[in-house]
Amino acid sequence: MSSIYIHIPFCKQACHYCDFHFSTQLGKKEAMVQAIAKELVLRKSEVDDVVETIYFGGGTPSVLSNEEIEFLIQTVYDHYKVMDRPEITLEANPDDLSNHRIIQLSNSPINRLSIGIQSFFDEDLKLMNRAHNASEAEKCIQEATKYFDNITIDLIYGIPGMDNKRWKANIQKALDFGLPHISSYALTVEPRTALQKFIEKGVVPNVDDEQAQEQFYILVDMLEAQGFVNYEISNFGKPGFFSKNNTAYWLGKTYVGVGPSAHSFDGKNRSWNIRNNPTYIKKITEGILPMEIETLSQSDRYNEAVMTGLRTIWGVDLEWVASDFGEKYVEYLVLQSQKYRDSGLLVESEGKLLATKKSKFLVDGIASDLFFVK
Repeated sequence: MSSIYIHIPFCKQACHYCDFHFSTQLGKKEAMVQAIAKELVLRKSEVDDVVETIYFGGGTPSVLSNEEIEFLIQTVYDHYKVMDRPEITLEANPDDLSNHRIIQLSNSPINRLSIGIQSFFDEDLKLMNRAHNASEAEKCIQEATKYFDNITIDLIYGIPGMDNKRWKANIQKALDFGLPHISSYALTVEPRTALQKFIEKGVVPNVDDEQAQEQFYILVDMLEAQGFVNYEISNFGKPGFFSKNNTAYWLGKTYVGVGPSAHSFDGKNRSWNIRNNPTYIKKITEGILPMEIETLSQSDRYNEAVMTGLRTIWGVDLEWVASDFGEKYVEYLVLQSQKYRDSGLLVESEGKLLATKKSKFLVDGIASDLFFVK
């Protein structure tokens, strides 16, 4: 099974914290859609098995018209083998989801919405420079739940000025809507973003890592109490509603990413497209794939498997490590992880190395300490 990721590099306005590739100039939108469709055709030979998920990410994919979205989906169907009833996700912002648009989308092949709420409070949304307000956030979910069963929303914690009381209220609002999936991330200060500049100038307080950790565990406790499974550090789903697209990525399955800045993985090689819209359109129009390719070494693949495995409920399968990488990697992993198992941060269960609840917020640092470095 394979997945297709389609990167739509446009947004109405720039969020202060975002370092993803996008442009607020929508004049080239039509040319970009044509170029992405052509890239899908150019790369069809890379996928010889069945496509099980199609994911529109960005950027803000909901800036596309329904006709443009359906054109790209049809291009996939025309050139790839697609399973019956694949998961097709559209990332969308609340300000794009009018009642009319939601009904339109419900009549399209899209069967999963990922809505970028981030917060239900205007003060947080203003700090992040989101294009929507709190009222739009609530209204779009009320409408979307009438037409879609499979909805996820994004929430951000660790926002300067957001105390634990407001964070709990954010989570409770999400729960009150009866959503089956929530993705939640700590606010991070990325280089060269507006947020970094505001913090450096003292306009905005710096992110408090201790508060972010506290709010992460509030999130885990509140969602698990309501039957959510924290199946990946930042993702919580009711049984049957885990993201198939993201799960495929964490389990090391192959995927093709099209559009500027999109990444791909074929099991041994990782590739990524150029982060420049005009150059991307020009090259694709000429039939040239503007990408760089890196062949992963055995150590690289092992390190990625450890990182992604420890972030999930599936952990790192020691038997799989032995068969894929050899006994020396298992011995190394067992030895390196001993101190974390002794301190209760990792546990070995049924032949798998797993992060415990105590270590979830720290797991990326722990994983990097288990990397195989020559």
